[in-house]
Amino acid sequence: MLPREKVLRDPIHDYIYIQHEVILDLINTKEFQRLRRIKQLGTTNLTFHGAEHSRFTHSVGVYEITRRICDLFLRNYPTKQVGDGLWDDSERLVALCAALLHDVGHGAYSHTFEHIFKTDHEKMTRQIITSETTEINAVLQKVAPDFPEKVASVIEKTYPDPRVVQMISSQVDADRMDYLLRDSYFTGTDYGTFDLTRILRVMRPYSGGITFDYSGMHAVEDYIISRLQMYQQVYFHPVSRSFEVILAHLLKRAKDLYQQQKLPVNFASRLLAPFFEGDFDLKAYLALDDGTLNACFALWRTCEDPILRDLVIRFLDRKPLKSVRVPADKKELLPTLEELVTQAGYDATYYTATNDSYNLPYALYDSKAKILLSLQNGELTELSENSELVRAVTDKELGDERFFFPKQMLSPDEQKDLFEPVYQEFSQHIKNDKII
Repeated sequence: MLPREKVLRDPIHDYIYIQHEVILDLINTKEFQRLRRIKQLGTTNLTFHGAEHSRFTHSVGVYEITRRICDLFLRNYPTKQVGDGLWDDSERLVALCAALLHDVGHGAYSHTFEHIFKTDHEKMTRQIITSETTEINAVLQKVAPDFPEKVASVIEKTYPDPRVVQMISSQVDADRMDYLLRDSYFTGTDYGTFDLTRILRVMRPYSGGITFDYSGMHAVEDYIISRLQMYQQVYFHPVSRSFEVILAHLLKRAKDLYQQQKLPVNFASRLLAPFFEGDFDLKAYLALDDGTLNACFALWRTCEDPILRDLVIRFLDRKPLKSVRVPADKKELLPTLEELVTQAGYDATYYTATNDSYNLPYALYDSKAKILLSLQNGELTELSENSELVRAVTDKELGDERFFFPKQMLSPDEQKDLFEPVYQEFSQHIKNDKII
């Protein structure tokens, strides 16, 4: 323990209380400080301009919620004897470290980079925690030689205490609760707001994990609907997805040029070479953040290749692709639309995409995923069996599939081009934001 607790000011939680020296030391490692340079919401700031918050701010927020849960459990449900299912506070430190480090393996621009270069942030998280080459591992080793493995196993959901695992990873966990409140705040929306204090008050440990007092059911309902709304209104916003498509395509174009030995040899190509070649190590991975990728894009802005140059300009200067919904019975039209884009002078490989974004507001895919309510007699009952509101969205995938293309297909740069057959034919297939 620290001789005197330290605090971080936070717009969501007011104060984040740091009471353990190991937590402070982890925050000060170079691997954790790297998270300051990775935006929590990737390209979403190009839609909601306030969304400039980082993985760092989210991670310390998850730590703080987990700390509050531990405090409430210790105060109200301390273990009396082995196997009683109540809270053993000796698990606190592993829970706090796992909460703090759960996102430490995220890469530059997170999921888009991960998709193109086949990286896996969860595997990288484990490697950062367990590799003896990292400062994080050295800090954890000071607790105990096996402590890094324990922390990694919490994040991997293999840790033997289900209460600790569910604090960090479940359908109502510290991770989701923080990002909903934080993302809502920084995007300037109210969709993600819910009564965090009430939810924490009604949480309780039991032998199988964490449950909620029946009296708190409506607070949990509110949380689930808030999550649904954030996905529909913020995370799945068409403009944000457009920039994810552009980012993915410009990275793919750079990779294709590199493999053809046509990418200029400079800082960018040297930095990304291990990823273009599919042979990167932890050091190369940690050298990347949003800023280093943006530096690469700045160099490519004046490159000779017209496709890479144009994609970079679209990304840096905020020139999104247009998109329309793809009804299930209209998917057969996609090859036709791609061909029309090609006829208009665009390479469909880099200027079109089909992107689907779906989310389950509440899922019952296995017994561990269920949200359980505690009745006064001690029995447990599943949430959707008691809440008509939650039952209405249970196991229902919500979202859409969209086709992305240059907006010039519907509004060419030259007004006269509107009368060219390729644009007229393309426009005939689009009406009211969907393919017809």
